[in-house]
Amino acid sequence: MIKKIITKILIWEAKSAIARNRPKIIGITGSAGKSSTKEAIAIVLENKFRVRKSIKSYNSELGLALAVLGLKTAWHSVAGWIQNVTAGFKEIFNKNFPKILVLEMGADRPKDLDALLRTARPEIGAVTAIGEIPVHVEFFAGPEEVAKEKSKLVKALSAGDWAVLNYDDEVVWGMREVTRAHVVSFGFGKGADVSASNYSASEEGITFKINFDGAAVPVKLKNVFGRQHVYAALAAATVGLKMNLNLIEISGTLNFYKPPPGRLQLIEGIKNTKILDDSYNASPLATHAALDTLAEFSGRKIFAFGDMLELGKFTILAHKAVGERAAKICDYFITVGPRSKFAVEEAIAQGMDKSRVINFSTCREAADHLKPLIEEGDLILVKGSQAMRMERVVEELMSEPARASELLCRQDEYWRNKE
Repeated sequence: MIKKIITKILIWEAKSAIARNRPKIIGITGSAGKSSTKEAIAIVLENKFRVRKSIKSYNSELGLALAVLGLKTAWHSVAGWIQNVTAGFKEIFNKNFPKILVLEMGADRPKDLDALLRTARPEIGAVTAIGEIPVHVEFFAGPEEVAKEKSKLVKALSAGDWAVLNYDDEVVWGMREVTRAHVVSFGFGKGADVSASNYSASEEGITFKINFDGAAVPVKLKNVFGRQHVYAALAAATVGLKMNLNLIEISGTLNFYKPPPGRLQLIEGIKNTKILDDSYNASPLATHAALDTLAEFSGRKIFAFGDMLELGKFTILAHKAVGERAAKICDYFITVGPRSKFAVEEAIAQGMDKSRVINFSTCREAADHLKPLIEEGDLILVKGSQAMRMERVVEELMSEPARASELLCRQDEYWRNKE
């Protein structure tokens, strides 16, 4: 009851702050890549504007209100929430309120976007990726309903606004049909308004070119890995161009882009190994993208994979697809959770040696198995849904566990104490 009251107060404060200060709002939705895209857009715009972005992945109704007001969750502290309410009221009258808000907008269930859009209606709406089997599909009738819910972001845009859409994602690109806004696309496809070319990956990071209107600029993202981060950079460049920045400015600021912890971060592991830490969350689309990134590297490859949750009737199909892909890329496939047993079965069916594929009940057991298994030069990809806590595998295998609070996701007191 208290939480509901505080939530209503914070939402009212967020609406009031927006109404009084009239910031430009950039909303981001999709089934994967929201947080990385938010970070990239913010880094591009911060050089010229006073910007506030969603903290971590605050994309629920309460999280959005906190993001607008620049506050953090107080978890189970009543005193902390009261302090937030007080700070939120003061924020309404803040003379230095941000000129731009970059906000994640999640949709776990039907009508979630309706509530978020009542709090903050964007002038620029960016949609990252949906995929054939989106995350949280368990709570919808099917993938089409997920896409329909997320399309509400671009439906809410006015005729003078901008819809920034992923040209390479068929479902996202189809959203151009339901918006009144100007549409601008990004992607690797030649038909995209803002496109990427000359993509290259190494242990130092990724390089590519951003192309727009006949011009091209090189971008180097140090210690950043995977094509999904190119999409984040492209979306950010597209937004930057619509905010009257030029490609050279955009390229320069993107050099400082760093994805949040748990999104394909390369971390030094024990025994002189490398860990691709993608443990923040997992959907079918994001998991396949992570495996594609793993395939870009040479050497022995190990995949530590935790269950993908909230997939409903698509659970078996989605996990089998991961097993099929893992069999083609990985030397060892270590899984955690009952759902990932389907991935194990499929990997073996695809010809992977049974001795190199094993399922565990907990991430701790998986980590204990991996410690003697890994060898110098190995690359270990770690991924799973949030509740699987696969960051604990990374912590057990990283060479500097004392830096866990700096490098890993879910390191605040609430998550550290949560089983």
